[in-house]
Amino acid sequence: MKKFVYAFEEGCKELKSLLGGKGANLAEMKKIDLPVPEGFTITTEACNQYYVDGKKISDEIITQIEANLVLLEEKTQKKLGDANDPLLVSVRSGAVISMPGMMDTVLNLGLNDLSVEGLTKLTENRRFAMDCYRRFIQMFGDVVLEIPKYKFDKVLDGKKEICGYESDTQLTAADLEEIIEGYKKIVSSEKGFDFPQEPKEQLMMAIEAVFGSWNNERAIVYRNYNEIPHNLGTAVNIQSMVFGNMGMTSGTGVAFTRNPSTGENKLFGEFLINAQGEDVVAGIRTPQKIDELKDALPEVYQQFVDVSAKLEAHYRDMQDIEFTVERGSLYMLQTRTGKRTAYAAVKVAVDMVDEGVIDKKEALMRIAPSQLDQLLHPTFEPAALESAHLLAKGLPASPGAASGKVYFHSADVVKAREQKVKSILVRTETSPEDIEGMVKAEGILTSRGGMTSHAAVVARGMGKCCVAGCGEVKVDEENRIFRIGDQIFKEGDYISLDGNTGKVYSGEIKTVEVGLTGDFAKVLAWADEFRTLGIRTNADNPLDSETAVKFGAEGIGLCRTEHMFFSDDRILNVREMIVASNKVDRVKALDKLLPYQKEDFIGIFKAMGSRPVNIRLLDPPLHEFLPHKDEEISALATDLGVDFEVLKSKVESLSEFNPMLGHRGCRLAITYPEIYEMQVRAIIEAAVYCKEELKIEVHPEIMIPLVGHLKEFTILKKLVIDTATETLKTLNAEVVYKVGTMIEVPRAALIADEIAKEAEFFSFGTNDLTQMTLGFSRDDSGKFLDEYVKKEVFDKDPFESIDQNGVGKLVNMACELGRQSNPTIKLGICGEHGGEPKSIEFCHKTGLNYVSCSPFRVPIARLSAAQAAIKNKDQ
Repeated sequence: MKKFVYAFEEGCKELKSLLGGKGANLAEMKKIDLPVPEGFTITTEACNQYYVDGKKISDEIITQIEANLVLLEEKTQKKLGDANDPLLVSVRSGAVISMPGMMDTVLNLGLNDLSVEGLTKLTENRRFAMDCYRRFIQMFGDVVLEIPKYKFDKVLDGKKEICGYESDTQLTAADLEEIIEGYKKIVSSEKGFDFPQEPKEQLMMAIEAVFGSWNNERAIVYRNYNEIPHNLGTAVNIQSMVFGNMGMTSGTGVAFTRNPSTGENKLFGEFLINAQGEDVVAGIRTPQKIDELKDALPEVYQQFVDVSAKLEAHYRDMQDIEFTVERGSLYMLQTRTGKRTAYAAVKVAVDMVDEGVIDKKEALMRIAPSQLDQLLHPTFEPAALESAHLLAKGLPASPGAASGKVYFHSADVVKAREQKVKSILVRTETSPEDIEGMVKAEGILTSRGGMTSHAAVVARGMGKCCVAGCGEVKVDEENRIFRIGDQIFKEGDYISLDGNTGKVYSGEIKTVEVGLTGDFAKVLAWADEFRTLGIRTNADNPLDSETAVKFGAEGIGLCRTEHMFFSDDRILNVREMIVASNKVDRVKALDKLLPYQKEDFIGIFKAMGSRPVNIRLLDPPLHEFLPHKDEEISALATDLGVDFEVLKSKVESLSEFNPMLGHRGCRLAITYPEIYEMQVRAIIEAAVYCKEELKIEVHPEIMIPLVGHLKEFTILKKLVIDTATETLKTLNAEVVYKVGTMIEVPRAALIADEIAKEAEFFSFGTNDLTQMTLGFSRDDSGKFLDEYVKKEVFDKDPFESIDQNGVGKLVNMACELGRQSNPTIKLGICGEHGGEPKSIEFCHKTGLNYVSCSPFRVPIARLSAAQAAIKNKDQ
């Protein structure tokens, strides 16, 4: 019989895929003799089986749950639902990959009208017993019965208002009994049945709710954002309760063994006296710093410090720990690898190498390449900050700087993003339901909650700027305003957040970019030791080229020359060339463009030094350079001195039904070879100038785009060589250059062996190759691709991560065929996939020489390439 349930002592961290992160780590902590309350874990396989069986828990799984419940009762000497000494349990989710706050938890399960009296007798504390019962009904009602939480909050807040209480802890036992009766009425009116009194029924309903939460909307959004597979399922942990709300010698907290924002090697966290775990995470009460626990409960604090050190040493990584203190006794409820900002991830990795805990390879593997993007985000410009109006100061929950319009609801942030409006999500406190808005916002501001609140933890994981617990901000979500003192801010007003300091400013503030220094530079230097892939950049101007070199680019993999034609000082000459009725007039117009092209190439060559520069000759169809509205055509006709009707006729003749497959790339040059002749002259003249005047040995790689037939390439290769030879002869100079092609047409991949006999390099233009292979327009596929990903037609948008089973096979085939014909051929990729970690690993396995990506993705590519080399070292 298949095992679906494991007692904690039966598990270990190696069973993480079955027991989930939480279950595996509870088992591991038990194994190393830490104080863990007894319990058992229902496996991820049981969750998946639940969905296979039509959202029903099978009899076989129920039997195993019941058997383990009996064992738990024997170990604790308590019985679920007992009138004298009741066993109470927590029911918690436990995904394989941590998804904080995305799924559901139920605490204090097992309480009913009978067992609450037993708890009262046992603890001699009626207020405590009633507090546990009201918490249980509210949590069970929200999570299991799906009754909106605000209905319960209304009863609780109403009672506090009537009594003039500010805190939940002021509620008396009698107050809580009234609240419980109110809660029960809500359940009856909302569900048509009384609150369940049978503990085993409560347990099975709670387990089903946790299984069901695997596919709730916020969990799906979180998995999509973090690229977590949807088929893993969640484990469920049933654990005997320990109580942090039993008075002033009890409490609960969350802590990290190192600072998750800065990486500082110092215990970091928060706790609350006389509280349960959800109070800390939800940000309902403002917690105290973990250091202050030594004043409140000194012996417990020292024990916790020792346990934290033991856990970090055992796991050899920073840990995120949840704990409860019951009447002076410490209990560990969870440990997991702590989520951290990119800055902290880099610092912790470097420090642990310096401490001899891990080696460079392990350090590199611990840093998510996508996280590095956070380190490249702008910070506020110091001069702009000096004149900025400071509004308030909260906790620096997640670093970075962000400006945007204020929105109070997740859905409004999503709408704003669709309209390309930058937004700041402002909430009293965030909850898992806000996940989509948090994803789309530039930054997050909350008035309540600490450094381990939902907003803080999720924002850090996303690399979003976040200021939490800003008590000066009084949020009125219903009326869509917030107040700071006597100032009122409405939806749509601009504010700015500094996640490094916790400061909130009015208006927009100018930002500055950051550089590669300190630990960040050290990590990238380590990456360069291990990677075998070259890293180039896609850059079309000197500024982008300089930025890329600063970030470690080893050359340019794609310089798109058409981007040089659109500026105001050139576009008229381009249009003059296009509308010319004969070659002589076209060449005259092109001669006017040549100095501009040469100047651009000189600037790029200067920025890149002796690094190779791959230049794609003109690719887009000519109609893209022309106006299409009558008033614009009329203005151009005046500028060019031609008749309006003649020009309009020319514009119409150049329009195409499907420009993607039309008169562009090499097809354009076959028709109008003089265009490529001008561009090659500009490249060679710029290279000669750099060599002779600037003493830079330039290495141009001239790329012919959109080739799908060998003859297209041979015709244009001859044109390139003839033009270059003539130009060099005229200048009495020598320049070494290469001629190759962009593989972006499927037919080119199929005949790569033929083309490779003539080409010195292939550069895979995977943007167009993906479009043509899949038959998807990159401009229009957004209308349906989300649904394709949701329904798992694709794991990820194929324009973001290369479709390895389709497009990838063409790339593989082209590489193999190309090398057979030309063993020295250079192979690279210049599509957007060149900066995406999974695609980079594919490129490493395929044996490409380099990847090319946008300047700001160069550090990501460097780390990704190192990780690919480490993971596939035996290949």
